[in-house]
Amino acid sequence: MTVPLSILDLATIGKGQTAAESLAGSVAMAQLAEKRGYRRVWYAEHHNMSAIASSATSVLIAHVAAHTESIRLGAGGVMLPNHSPLTIAEQFGTLETLHPGRIDLGLGRAPGSDQNTMRALRRDPMSADSFPQDVLELQGYLTGPTRIQGVEATPGKGTNVPLYILGSSLFGARLAAQLGLPYAFASHFAPQALQDAVSIYRSEFKPSAQLDAPHVIAGVNVIAADTAAEAQAALRATMRARVSLFFGGGREFTDDEADMVLDSPQGQHISQMMRYSAVGTPEAVKEYLDEFAAHADADELIVAHQSNGTAERLRSVDLLADVAGLVPA
Repeated sequence: MTVPLSILDLATIGKGQTAAESLAGSVAMAQLAEKRGYRRVWYAEHHNMSAIASSATSVLIAHVAAHTESIRLGAGGVMLPNHSPLTIAEQFGTLETLHPGRIDLGLGRAPGSDQNTMRALRRDPMSADSFPQDVLELQGYLTGPTRIQGVEATPGKGTNVPLYILGSSLFGARLAAQLGLPYAFASHFAPQALQDAVSIYRSEFKPSAQLDAPHVIAGVNVIAADTAAEAQAALRATMRARVSLFFGGGREFTDDEADMVLDSPQGQHISQMMRYSAVGTPEAVKEYLDEFAAHADADELIVAHQSNGTAERLRSVDLLADVAGLVPA
């Protein structure tokens, strides 16, 4: 590979699977990623989604960290407007204290949920407006000096947990550039503004104490399988699962029902979300990722292995490592 590879683990609860089985799969994926030389594994904060088990992101990171030895782990990301900056500083300061040199903190400003769930989280709908100030407050708790006189994060102060700005729009790109932080673009599900956002980030970047040059991480879906036919079948199964997630209202569609939605104008949205997807044999996936890294002007790729079953995702992780030339630390 021309750039390092990392993993975004969506902690997917597959059809017929329990949350406990999904979380055990996350441990197995991180252990395999560590063994095979991936740079980091991140987990995303989502709420009220029956197919995603990473809602308590910091708790999941702690569990996986206790079952691995060296791979970096982090949030990709924590939706900061759902929380107070002090609480997140304490959580990730604790993680860094327990697992020094291994913890990342990616920050987003989206709700990671719907309007009803926002209310259940006690989130103020206007809280996203203070995201830039909240990032700075959080940074002060982790690096010092604190921006709130007399308030320190314990653990947290002096841990210097590295921050990353996540985004799918030009807002995040400009903020990351202004603050001199790495920028992770969510092109694995929101591809539209990728090139414009990266261009703005690179042109407006200002060096900081954390980072002296721009660093772009781009998200991309991956389904690597032993044959192209297996990969395409896994892709179809993944897209059917997304139909149930976005249109099911709590029920699972049959395959025929999901296919009807996918073939309709409404289903085109799902296809657009997965525009950047490397699907096929390991060699085909590697070729796609090399081209995508250049297209995205990325310094690192974070791949979301999208097969529905844990065994299939682990196989995809392994197959990609085989052809990417990854070297364990």
